[in-house]
Amino acid sequence: MEKGKIIFLNGVSSSGKTALARTLQERLVEPYYWLNVDTFINMSHDKYFSDRAIVNKAVSILPHTVKTFSDMGLNTIIDHVLLKIDTLFEECIEVLHKYPVFFVHVTCPLEENLRRAKARGSSFEVIEWQLANLIPQESYDLTVDTTQENCADKIIESLEYPEKFTAFKILYEL
Repeated sequence: MEKGKIIFLNGVSSSGKTALARTLQERLVEPYYWLNVDTFINMSHDKYFSDRAIVNKAVSILPHTVKTFSDMGLNTIIDHVLLKIDTLFEECIEVLHKYPVFFVHVTCPLEENLRRAKARGSSFEVIEWQLANLIPQESYDLTVDTTQENCADKIIESLEYPEKFTAFKILYEL
């Protein structure tokens, strides 16, 4: 069975990952299942949200779930913020480096990112901290700016060339 494609959207909060994921789901011809870390965190009760060990355990199943979807021939879109303080980046690379992962850095100008964060009730400090701690800083298959109307088009066009999905393989070899 052919492996399902994986679009991995990585960028700071309020950069436009979720809106982009939903746009891609709407526009792509094949079905893509959207998975984000909040889905896994929200599987447990709210009373555990402050327990970092429980949250980390829930989040650590993300790459294994994505792998299972791909093994079953199902396409997925991952929406996450990979940060230096987490081990999820390394886990994703370890588990998914042999899979068709299209690694996309989702960005927008800082002023727009801060405007969006304020509208969502997030603090500027969180965005600035995430920007400083986002990993990797480079080594993506594609970088898109969500203030540009053609980001979904760029991703959709790139999906036609899975042989160019090399970022995870390169990052694994580092």
